[in-house]
Amino acid sequence: MARKLTVLVWHHADEGERLIAHKVRSMEPQVGKPHKKGNKSGPSHAYHVKELRDQEMQIARRAQKVYEHFIEAWRPRPPKERARRLNPARLE
Repeated sequence: MARKLTVLVWHHADEGERLIAHKVRSMEPQVGKPHKKGNKSGPSHAYHVKELRDQEMQIARRAQKVYEHFIEAWRPRPPKERARRLNPARLE
């Protein structure tokens, strides 16, 4: 019973927030503000522009090449002399 009541209250609260947001959106043009709906590009806008998508792919390829070069050139260093004196177990 408590779960059903919680869900009912949750949906009612959510619906109230949506109604208030809808009322605010409908009143904004009346006071001279532009419509917010449809004026802004979403987060996936860059994916649908071929030039931007190709540019991002080129950056990703370049980063991958730099990473591969870094990994190929990486060589482990021996421990410093001070570390050897303090902890002889590091030599093993």
